Amino acid sequence: MTPPSYYDTLQITAKASQTEVKQAYRRLVKRFHPDQNPELDSHDQVAQINQAYEVLSDPETRRRYDRELVVTQQRSPRVAQRQRPRGQDLDQQLTRWHNGVFLPVSRLLDEILGSLDGQIDELAADPFDDQLMGKFQDYIHHCQQAYANAQNLFRTLPNPPNIAGAAACLYHCLNQLGDGLEELESFTLNYDDRHLHTGHELFRIAAGLYAEAAEALACLGR
Repeated sequence: MTPPSYYDTLQITAKASQTEVKQAYRRLVKRFHPDQNPELDSHDQVAQINQAYEVLSDPETRRRYDRELVVTQQRSPRVAQRQRPRGQDLDQQLTRWHNGVFLPVSRLLDEILGSLDGQIDELAADPFDDQLMGKFQDYIHHCQQAYANAQNLFRTLPNPPNIAGAAACLYHCLNQLGDGLEELESFTLNYDDRHLHTGHELFRIAAGLYAEAAEALACLGR
């Protein structure tokens, strides 16, 4: 019997954001804490929850785990039999995913990632100027809408197995981008430069992951 994945342990899906991972961890730790339920012998359960969170809370270790999870699932006889398209079917799946998911998501990512530096440069003239800050807030709101569209598009079609690595990079790119937008929005509320710098760094990581996904697809002739 296949052991539960770390996502199963935290009772979330593999598409959960880093914020959702943290929320699930806190909820489960509270539920199984001895002070909350002294009658439960929950030591093993809490240990499993902690182990899952340790891996999934760090974007880099989560990326490695996701790749290992894909390989493990593909080795499962039932999953392999059910998910192993061949020849023309595999090409058709890849074409549908590339045209229906990757290309429209790419257009949205280019729109978001390519404009941050210019927006920060404009705001740097005077972060306390209401007009400049209002323009920056409008930019963030626009990016949040584009990000939500990208998330929805990414979920419309299953990932073909032969592009699991590219899909994982794109998935983590979206996670980093979502966290980056949260940091930028926090900056507009308290003017704390740390949020601005963190948001900028998360955008940089997202851009790198996006480039990895594009490169992986290019190797497949897409």
